[in-house]
Amino acid sequence: MNYRIGSSVQAPKAITPLASAVMVALTTALLAASPTAAAQDSSTQGSSATTLDTVSVLGSRTKPRTVSSSAVPIDIISGEEFRNQGATDALDQLKVLVPSFNVSTIPIDDAASLVRPANLRGLPPDNTLLLVNGKRFHRSAVITFLGHGLSDGAQGPDLSVFPSLALEQVDVLRDGAAAQYGSDAIAGVLNFGLKKLREGGTAEVFTGKYYEGDGLTTQYSAQIGLPLTEHGFATFTAEWRKADDTSRSVQRDDAAAAAAAGYPGVQDPAQIWGSPKVDDDFKFVANLGLTTENVDFYLFGNYAKREVDGGFYYRDPTSRSGVYSNDGGETLLVGNLTGAGTCRGIALRDPSGNLLPYAGVAAAVGALPANCFTFLSSLPGGFTPRFGGELEDSSVFAGAKGTLGEWYWDVSGSYGRNDIEFTIYNTVNASLGPDQPANLYFRPGGNTQTEKNFNVDVSRDIPVTFSSQPLRLALGAEWREESFKISQGDGPSTAIGPLTEQGFALGSNGFNGFSPRTSGTFDRRNWAAYADLEAQLTEKFLLAGALRFEDYDSFGSTTTGKLTGRFDFTPTFAIRGAYNTGFRAPTPGQANISQISTVFGGTALEDIATLPPTNPIAQIKGAQPLTPEESKNFSLGAVWTEGDWLVTLDGYRIEVEDRIALSTSFTITDEERAALVAGGNAEAASISQVTYFGNAFDTTTTGVDLVTSYKSDHFGGDTTYSLAANWNKTKVDRFDTDFIDEARVYKLEKSLPKTKGYFSIHHQRQIFHSNLRFNYYSSWYEDHLDSGVISAEDGGLPIYGGSAVIVDAEVGWKFDSGLYFSLGAQNLFDRTPAKNPWGGVAGAEYPVHSPYGFNGGFYYARVGWKF
Repeated sequence: MNYRIGSSVQAPKAITPLASAVMVALTTALLAASPTAAAQDSSTQGSSATTLDTVSVLGSRTKPRTVSSSAVPIDIISGEEFRNQGATDALDQLKVLVPSFNVSTIPIDDAASLVRPANLRGLPPDNTLLLVNGKRFHRSAVITFLGHGLSDGAQGPDLSVFPSLALEQVDVLRDGAAAQYGSDAIAGVLNFGLKKLREGGTAEVFTGKYYEGDGLTTQYSAQIGLPLTEHGFATFTAEWRKADDTSRSVQRDDAAAAAAAGYPGVQDPAQIWGSPKVDDDFKFVANLGLTTENVDFYLFGNYAKREVDGGFYYRDPTSRSGVYSNDGGETLLVGNLTGAGTCRGIALRDPSGNLLPYAGVAAAVGALPANCFTFLSSLPGGFTPRFGGELEDSSVFAGAKGTLGEWYWDVSGSYGRNDIEFTIYNTVNASLGPDQPANLYFRPGGNTQTEKNFNVDVSRDIPVTFSSQPLRLALGAEWREESFKISQGDGPSTAIGPLTEQGFALGSNGFNGFSPRTSGTFDRRNWAAYADLEAQLTEKFLLAGALRFEDYDSFGSTTTGKLTGRFDFTPTFAIRGAYNTGFRAPTPGQANISQISTVFGGTALEDIATLPPTNPIAQIKGAQPLTPEESKNFSLGAVWTEGDWLVTLDGYRIEVEDRIALSTSFTITDEERAALVAGGNAEAASISQVTYFGNAFDTTTTGVDLVTSYKSDHFGGDTTYSLAANWNKTKVDRFDTDFIDEARVYKLEKSLPKTKGYFSIHHQRQIFHSNLRFNYYSSWYEDHLDSGVISAEDGGLPIYGGSAVIVDAEVGWKFDSGLYFSLGAQNLFDRTPAKNPWGGVAGAEYPVHSPYGFNGGFYYARVGWKF
């Protein structure tokens, strides 16, 4: 049977007195703001609505446009709106403000827990391009091995490396733009526009925690603007954050059974499901500009680092393969350290399958000869690894721009680097037997993504006789080099120990170290040229086109194009549309990564190797060289503006062919394993399953975006109402049944809520402001633990989550002295999904991929000084 959990109505949970006080204070302040407060310029607080006159650099390479005049759908989010909420991570901030943007908590998914994958319009994270000040930003070094079907194998950018205080505005282009910006811009483009301050600054402290009492988050932010001679600026922003981990866990059934049988040291809960711990999360951004008589110079960049420490799967002392047992928990795995004598297995269960009391098993272990070894002696309660990493990100962009006759030119270069060093501890390399590293701590190695870009862009207006508006022409060329480095793990994490041939798993259990055979640096280079032409053919009709040619040294060349039009029927109403082709090139990381991970295979943990398509093990299972994804994007919409009203409605259809993703798991037979080891592939000794990257399915994504806002003088102040909603559906048109299965297709089509949106009210009265936001999520699907089976009757773990409304609220005051403070709650009424019906399988109290999270309500306070 299938379980449907949650609904649009859920009984409120008991909450703490402090949380209750916060709710009362917020509700009171939202309903009745003090009218006697001292006067203040209302512009000091950003409106939560999209403004009509704010311009964006997206959508056209020739001339920035406003939201209401653009020929393609664009969201412009002010820096203040971005910050006026409880979320401190850019991913969670965007999730609330952009309806077609989705991201989950990701508690236990290998590297995906460190750099969470996000989905714009239901497509993987590497289908969305990130720009900073209009320049391409590098992708992260993390490849999402476990992405809940939607993001499996994706390698997108890390949006979390930017402090929100540094952002002037965030532009979201909700349209394909590969012809304008190159690879990755299939779902859309995000542009982070940095602040430009010559004077003044801000200092701020933020703190908050969940209603449950955990997840304490503390953040310190500072910004200063300085003059750079009389004609320039230098703006510096820094942020330091620390966030404690959370736990929404119950005891696993197998751990409870082991404890009941007397096994000592079994923790309760044995496995933690929650947000990972983030420590020393430091972010720095610099933005400099200098204007001379003929040339403007600019320099900007970032540096960020953080440490992440998260949970992992519990290793049951009565069944974990390769460590405690290799026959499903019938007998204990016992190794012979010297080869002399006999080390026989010890029964763990009676003939009925029930666990034998630990006392009897321990007595049998104690009677073993001295040369016999079992992990039950040192770790009798099992163990739960902790997995994390140290992340470091840096970039620098430098350029100059100016005019030369009728031409405007912009020349720039950039360097970006994202590095992660993985750590895993409280685990073992079972093949080493008793010879384990100190504190059971391993460094499995890491990945480094490096990108270099050089761009030349020119544009000019060309007068024509048929229109009062000139033709606007833009031309450009780009050279890019991208490299992916796999750093070797330490000795214990990669060692093939003496007990390997006796059935003990090799490598650091849970996340094997990168071996000397799989480490290395893999490069790719490409160059591109583009042309963009925009014509106001009549007073009412705008037509634009773009063409881009790119050549890659790894797989050849590709050409993409875009055609955009807009017709203004009246000064207040227009229709707009676009057609474009796009592509996404496979990354060097996807083409070369090797990793052995431990995943839950429905009933037990399994070691699965992710291998490059060129690896002999992958080729046995049909791997082929990667080719680019290709896309077609259609959009049609309408814009209506009347006084203080703005309404945009845009429909879209995105067809993607030959999508790149991880394959399903293929079983390695004993014969194949033996042949591979004999052929020099020693890592095959402990591999039971293998996956690889491939082009094996096509999808069509259709949807509608609705964005509206209305400004009024309600409630004695400036009040803005905003409504934004997205309906999105993905259908798998073709798939290779030898590559992915029906369960994966079902996740691609059903995992995300089809409808997501928000209604918000922003009120500004003198020094007081308040925000109230209602976030709506429709029903969604989770294949719990990626069981790979749709039906519960066939051993799957399906969860069908119901719709939900999440309420966010904030009130604040800003005084003439520059002092300001605010108090708020994210998820004010502590809404969580209904309990996980499969909680006993792996200990998760709630579905772990809920689109609105599972941690519940979060209350916070912010105090700062703007000078």
